[in-house]
Amino acid sequence: MAEQGTPLAGFTVGITAARRAEEQAALITRRGGEAVLAPAMRTVPLADDARLRAATRSLIEVPPDTVVATTAVGFRGWLEAAAGWDEQDALLERLRGARLYARGPKVTGAVRAAGLREDWAPASESLAEVLARLVAEGAAGRRIALQLHGDPLHAFRETLTAAGADVVAVPVYRWLPPLDPGPLDGLLDRITRRTVHAVTFTSAPAAASLLARAGERGVLGPVLEALGHDVLAACVGSVTAAPLEERGVPTLQPERFRLGPLVQLLCDELPARAAGR
Repeated sequence: MAEQGTPLAGFTVGITAARRAEEQAALITRRGGEAVLAPAMRTVPLADDARLRAATRSLIEVPPDTVVATTAVGFRGWLEAAAGWDEQDALLERLRGARLYARGPKVTGAVRAAGLREDWAPASESLAEVLARLVAEGAAGRRIALQLHGDPLHAFRETLTAAGADVVAVPVYRWLPPLDPGPLDGLLDRITRRTVHAVTFTSAPAAASLLARAGERGVLGPVLEALGHDVLAACVGSVTAAPLEERGVPTLQPERFRLGPLVQLLCDELPARAAGR
């Protein structure tokens, strides 16, 4: 039994994140667990990408009614890219004229640092809540700018489009497979051998990439079997969980879209699962 304050003692957790992976690992080890770093993706900034510039120009020419800012680093990256094209002032003018929804406090901070003010931010920090609000308000006829951070958010965009919105995706970063797949391959092996108790996911592309790599290596079936029964798939939110749940993998998610609640979920769930066996 884990000592008080170390509820993860005896448990091993795989981390698929690239961003803030060390911070997540520190939270796990501080609670007695072993963290296995295995980034499933890497991000590449698109400051010179034609798609980002085209989206920015489109929004300057035809202003959005609503802007959804999803990540602080992505929002700042968008403004920095616009500055490089001498278009930041024009972009900021358009953003000031729109209703601005910030997904969480860090994004809110980035928004305010740019001299803007958010109109609303969900207490849950969940994109699912943002989507629900947009649909409930009536998306038909609205031009909605959606700042992406690697994850293309296909389901989010498709729901708004089906509701009659004109959605302009702003792809600030591109997600690519890791340069060195060795750590990810090692995690896949540990999943199939059940020598890892849980795997955390903080983005849908990371979940999709892990499954794609498993398919490339011919171990997708065993990985899905392990994640479906013995290895806990802990996701930071419902959007992140979608690629796994589409494959029939059950997932657990904290109430808040943050690393702290995600690790607390592990602290609550892993000892309970072990006690029930």
